[in-house]
Amino acid sequence: MTSLPFPDRDAVASRLTAFTEADQSFLKLLMENAAQDDNLLEGLLLWLDQASDARILNSLKLGKIGEWVGNTAPARLQIRLNETAKSSQHPAYRAFREGLERSGGLEKAYPKA
Repeated sequence: MTSLPFPDRDAVASRLTAFTEADQSFLKLLMENAAQDDNLLEGLLLWLDQASDARILNSLKLGKIGEWVGNTAPARLQIRLNETAKSSQHPAYRAFREGLERSGGLEKAYPKA
């Protein structure tokens, strides 16, 4: 499956940075289209990298967005989201990962037998 050219990773990262209700609606719509998965994940990775480079770490916001993403993302994205969240030991990634884990999205998508 090939990804579509828009939105690019910069657009996704800026939506995660602002994270208004309109941005959340945009991201939900993006998650509904499997062809956009790569763009979404690349934007998420860029956003996490930008948060890692920021002078001030807003771990509360990172955790809140992680929880929202985990609750909102479809099952097909849960493993890739968790892999992305675990791709660095930086506190920004850790805060996002903790929010993602609080959502229980991975467990809902793949319940234990």
